[in-house]
Order: sequence, then C-alpha cells, then structure tokens
Amino acid sequence: MSAHISQQFNAELDLVRSQVMTMGGLVENHVQSACTALVEGDVALAEQIVDDDFKVNALEVTIDEQCTNIIARRQPTAGDLRLVMMIVKTITDLERIGDEAEKVAKMARELAELGESKEQYTEIRHLGEHVRKMLHDALDSFARMDVESAIHAAAEDKQVDEEYEAITRQLITRMMEDPRSIQRGLNILWAARALERIGDHAKNICEYVIYLVKGKDVRHVTLEQMKKEILK
Repeated sequence: MSAHISQQFNAELDLVRSQVMTMGGLVENHVQSACTALVEGDVALAEQIVDDDFKVNALEVTIDEQCTNIIARRQPTAGDLRLVMMIVKTITDLERIGDEAEKVAKMARELAELGESKEQYTEIRHLGEHVRKMLHDALDSFARMDVESAIHAAAEDKQVDEEYEAITRQLITRMMEDPRSIQRGLNILWAARALERIGDHAKNICEYVIYLVKGKDVRHVTLEQMKKEILK
C-alpha cells in the first residue's frame, strides 16, 4: 500500500510538472507572437494573443488547484514540499509573463492603427528575441532541474536591462526632437517595458530552480554572489 501511494504521489507530481511545461510553452509562444505582431504590424495576430490570454489564466488556476490538493492530501515534506511551492510560484510568474505579452500585443495593435512604417518598429526586435530565449532557457532549466543553466539564464537579465535602457534613451531623444513621434514612441516604450518585465519573471523562475535543487534562497543577491554561493 505504501509503495502504491508513493507511486501515485510521484505520478501526481510528474503530471503537475508536465502541465507547468505546457503552460510555459504557451506563454513562450505568446511572447514570440506578440513581438512578431509588433514588428510586422500584424493586427490579426495581436488580437489572437489578446483573445487567447484566458488559456494561460485557466492553466494557472488548474495547476494551482492541483498543488493545493496535493498539499492537503499528501502533506509533502522536505524536497517534495519545496517542489510544490516552487511550482506555485513559477505558474504565478508565467501568468504575469502572459499578461506582459498581452500588453505587447495591445501596443502592436495601437501602433498598427497609427499607420507608421513597419520598419520603424525594429528597435525592439532584438530585445524581444533575447527575452524569449531567456524565458526558453529558464523553462529548460526547470524541466531538467539544472542549476548551472539556471544561473546562466538568470545572468542574461543584466543584458536585457541594458538593452531596455538603451531603447528608452533612444526613444526619449527621438520624441524630444520630433514631438509628432511622441504617441508612437510611448507605445514602443511601453512594449519595451513589458519585455523587460518578462526578463525579470524569467529570472525569478531560474531562482526557484536553484532554491529547489540547492535549498538556497538566492533572491535579492547579485549574480556574483549567486555564483559564489551555488557553484563553490
């Protein structure tokens, strides 16, 4: 009976982890599609992302309920409890990434309505791809519970921040030089800010992986401190 319960418990944990990866894949697709909609001025694609955000929300609710049931029925301890708590935190960040992707999609729609040239939106193409890859790597580290890859992915947040700051300076300068570009510039700035926040949430997921595997809370520490503490 004990072995049967253990096997069933492991199956429940594996199912929840699998659903997290499904949610992560959906969110990653939304991020990539939102950036494509922005750069290419694809209103239909932007509308699709906005309409599909409910799928991300539904997955968060479903997984959260399953984690609550696991805690109530199985009363996990030690590593199993850390895993369940990590999953709850991870799906919260994934849901917020979905919200940020929706913001980018809405900005894509508004920019397309302004009728500007599509080529003028390419200043955040690289930032969008960088953030999507960072999210992908964070999810990969979650799937493999790989601390080194989690640290590597978390380190990318610094470059994301630098790219965002460079875009901000560029847009502010452009708006000061040409007041007619203010509306467009603000929309692009809000989209860039949403992408920067996606990087922050991806970094959070990396920190959860480190906490689960190493049992060390690396939130609010520098990257150098993180490496020193974990890789020593």
